[in-house]
Amino acid sequence: MTGLKDLLKKKDRITKEAQNEKPTNLNVPEFTFLRTTTETEEVIQPPDYPGDEKKGSRESEGKKEHRRTLGFRRSSGAVSSKDLTASRGSLESEDAGDEKGAKTLPVRPKNERRLSDRLHLGARARSKSSELVSAHIPEDLPEAPDSVAVPSITLDGTVESKEEAKATTLKREALWEKRATILASSNPLLESEEQKRQLENQHAPQLPITRDRSQSTISDQAGDENILEAIRLHENGDLTPSTQMFGRLANPKGANNALSQVLYGLALRHGWGIPPEPEKAIHYLSLAASNSAAVEQAALEAGMTKGGAAKGELVLAIFELANCFRHGWGVKKDPVAARQYYETAANLGDVDAMDEAAYCFVEGFGGGKDKFRAAQYLRLAEGKGHKAVGNSWIGKEKYNPK
Repeated sequence: MTGLKDLLKKKDRITKEAQNEKPTNLNVPEFTFLRTTTETEEVIQPPDYPGDEKKGSRESEGKKEHRRTLGFRRSSGAVSSKDLTASRGSLESEDAGDEKGAKTLPVRPKNERRLSDRLHLGARARSKSSELVSAHIPEDLPEAPDSVAVPSITLDGTVESKEEAKATTLKREALWEKRATILASSNPLLESEEQKRQLENQHAPQLPITRDRSQSTISDQAGDENILEAIRLHENGDLTPSTQMFGRLANPKGANNALSQVLYGLALRHGWGIPPEPEKAIHYLSLAASNSAAVEQAALEAGMTKGGAAKGELVLAIFELANCFRHGWGVKKDPVAARQYYETAANLGDVDAMDEAAYCFVEGFGGGKDKFRAAQYLRLAEGKGHKAVGNSWIGKEKYNPK
């Protein structure tokens, strides 16, 4: 049984933590250019300058030993550079009569990081040409900002001061909230639902598809009291009357309360005292996200970088929509959309979304794998008090450079 009081606490915590965010400052080590796939690894050399070794010789050298490098990728159990040189020497001895022989490729020191890791680009940017698409992601959605889990580092590689890091974090979060409002307000699920309603009444005039969100409510005393009463009924096991109250408060032609729309969507999805209706559930979750996005968009336009009164409702709705896309609840499974929604909610302070975003990067769900990014989200979740068993690997130097 889902604890609805926990949902309310999470919503309030997101709003409070947005005002007291403490950014994590991490030093970034040296790095090299590296291009990798599941089968190959290639060292990419920087541009040549007068006095440097010729670029062509390095490239041909890399191609000649391309397949041999696969067995010597650095890891916690990899052989040392001395052993690697000895192994290559044995290979050269097998090619007797060949005057040139096999040349030894440079070995990346253990404490060096990839360029993509230093710049926090991950697999998403390295494979941008083959980026997956989703029908539930707007085509004009701007590129994702840097994650709030990324350390604040200046262009010259130095760590920002506490004041600069705080300002950078607030700016990043405002960009992520803007991205969330675009995702919510451009959700095609709402538009398709309104089209169906118009088709049901063919005698009615065909009106343009619009959503009146100006009358949506976020918090009022009477509504809050009713929501608390519905939650009390739910916690006591009186699911049917509780869900009925959520439905009345969620009615877009009535109270149009965003939080009630989230809770009513969950009730419809999981069948709390009523038969499950997953398609109707995702409609109410989308409606909650859209109504909350309208409030938050107005707050951002007014210069409120910490978000407005509906930030908690927006984050809850975005996270639950991500669950729908992931599991196929009321909509066809869409890993790409699920990953985008999880990462958006994670960067707006949802701890559960941080864990799910990390899962997406570890497993390559909805995009490429990137354990470095996954570790960042798991550490961010730990910093908010959510420490899971079996995540000690995120503290290793390769995933947490000092």
